[in-house]
Amino acid sequence: MTEKIAFERPKPLADRATHYCPGCSHGIVHRLVAETLQDMDLVENTIAVSAIGCSVFLYNYIMVDTVEAPHGRAPAVATGVKRARPDRFVFTYQGDGDLASIGMAEIMHCANRGERVSVVFVNNTIYGMTGGQMAPTTLVGQKTTTCPSGRCRDSEGMPIRMAEIIASLGGTAYASRVAVDTIKHLNQAKKALRKAFEVQVNGLGFGFVEFLATCPTNWKMSSIDANKRIAEEMIPYFPLGDFKDVTTGKGVC
Repeated sequence: MTEKIAFERPKPLADRATHYCPGCSHGIVHRLVAETLQDMDLVENTIAVSAIGCSVFLYNYIMVDTVEAPHGRAPAVATGVKRARPDRFVFTYQGDGDLASIGMAEIMHCANRGERVSVVFVNNTIYGMTGGQMAPTTLVGQKTTTCPSGRCRDSEGMPIRMAEIIASLGGTAYASRVAVDTIKHLNQAKKALRKAFEVQVNGLGFGFVEFLATCPTNWKMSSIDANKRIAEEMIPYFPLGDFKDVTTGKGVC
């Protein structure tokens, strides 16, 4: 039997060993971002903004100019970068604790203003780097270091669905939620990412893609079980699909 190459490493993706935990989805999302930048011939003109958390190490893996933002402030930094250099393609790379908690104000106003930037939002329902605390996206019943008995709806409320919230804002041109647990979903994710990048390139407004991802270490699961959790627990609460697309009129009032 001969081996068949499933994919080749995109040139913008650094040829180095990952430091991420086994089964972590960040490496998959990095590859999709690198492939899309390469396919759209954006690499030389891109400036990325990475936020504090596991997402901050983007500069080690995707070979583009990168600015490190304070925790939660990536959309604000990206706004400044894009306004100073409107000729550049600008995207942020953020986790759920960063974007949906510490940086909730920044992401909401950036989207509402219709800033010409794109956001890659990795939702693994937990704070990864800082100790496995409950995040705004933590599912009801999910155990974390700050809710060891599981998130309680009565005291902590329901998990926040960011893609739907972003879609409701006037400046948003594209908002979608995807997953990285199957080949089918990976193909859908790449299409969504390209659309989020295209609306910026075409000057249509703010682009947003939420990736449902794993965190086996803080979930205390094997890599295989963590991947299954996306399908069995996350997708039923965080449905996949486009919530707004100005190019088709979907979600546009």
